[in-house]
Amino acid sequence: MRAVIAEDSVLLRIGVVKVLEMAGFEVAAEVGDAQALLAAVEEHRPDIAVVDVRMPPGFTDEGVRAALVIRRQWPHTAVLLLSQYVEERYAADLLSAHTSGIGYLLKQRVADVEEFAEALRRVAAGGTALDPQVVSQLLVRRHSDPLDRLTRREREVLELMAGGRSNAGIARELVVGESAVAKHINSIFTKLDLPKADTDHRRVLAALRFLGVA
Repeated sequence: MRAVIAEDSVLLRIGVVKVLEMAGFEVAAEVGDAQALLAAVEEHRPDIAVVDVRMPPGFTDEGVRAALVIRRQWPHTAVLLLSQYVEERYAADLLSAHTSGIGYLLKQRVADVEEFAEALRRVAAGGTALDPQVVSQLLVRRHSDPLDRLTRREREVLELMAGGRSNAGIARELVVGESAVAKHINSIFTKLDLPKADTDHRRVLAALRFLGVA
C-alpha cells in the first residue's frame, strides 16, 4: 500500500516514515504543508495520507481542511490525522462528513510502533481509529440519553466499536468470546433504537451516537 505524509516537524516525519515502512507501506511522498499534501495526493493517489492537524502557514486547522478535501475529491484515499493535543471539534467535523477510512490519533501514539501500525492498516482498509482521549472528550451526554440504558460491559463494547475495533478485536481486548461480543452489540442496537435497515449501517450509527456526533 502507498502512503503520503504531511508533517512540518522533520523529526516526527522521519519517525512516521520509518513506522510506515515497517508496517509494509510504500511512502510515495513526504511534505510539510497542506498545499503540497493535496498536490502529492493528486499525483500519487495513495491508499492513505498521514496528516498533521496544524501545519503552515497558519498552524490552525490546515490539516483538517486538507483531509476533508482529500476525502471528497479522492474518496479511495484514507486519512489518519495526527494532533499534538486533543481537539475534539476537528475530529467531530471529520466524523460528521465521513464514517470510514478516517483516523484521529495523538502524536504520542506514534511511539507505540505496533499499535500505531495496526491503526494505519485499519484506516487504510476503510476502518476507523480514534485516540482514547479523543473518544473521551467527544462524549456528549444528556439526562435522557439512550446511552444511559447500556450496561457497563455494553458501554465498553461500544467504546471499542467507536475506536474502530472489529468484533474479534473487541473480544481480544475484553478477553471474551466473539459470540458474547455479538450478543452485546445486538443488545446495544436494541437499546439505542437502531432497527435493522438496508439503507443504514447500524454499527456506524451506534458509534457516532456514542461520540455525540449524531
